[in-house]
Amino acid sequence: MYPADLKYTNDHEWVRIEGGEAAVGITDFAQKQLGDVVFVELPEIGRALKQGEVFGTIESVKAVSELFSPLSGEVIAVNTELGNHPDYVNSKAHETWMIRVKITNAGEAASLLDANAYEALTK
Repeated sequence: MYPADLKYTNDHEWVRIEGGEAAVGITDFAQKQLGDVVFVELPEIGRALKQGEVFGTIESVKAVSELFSPLSGEVIAVNTELGNHPDYVNSKAHETWMIRVKITNAGEAASLLDANAYEALTK
């Protein structure tokens, strides 16, 4: 059910690691819990993040939730399309990235969950 090429956090973010960079989004499980997403607040490019640090918020018709960085790194891109189309998170959760980071501590990836472990967490 969850893409095997992604890693996951206990806070329901996913990360796709590509070399020294990572794309970050929220899982399908998270978007279903939130309901219709109406707004996403993302950080500035250049911001340094520590693993587990809040990098933004996501607002739905039900709630506002914090977004947590799965890895330490520098924000090198933000998905500006989400400003006009926050609903992309609902329709394509595992394809819609929010931020891209240049990873500063690759060893942190070992603490992330694989697809099977994440699926077990959400049962």
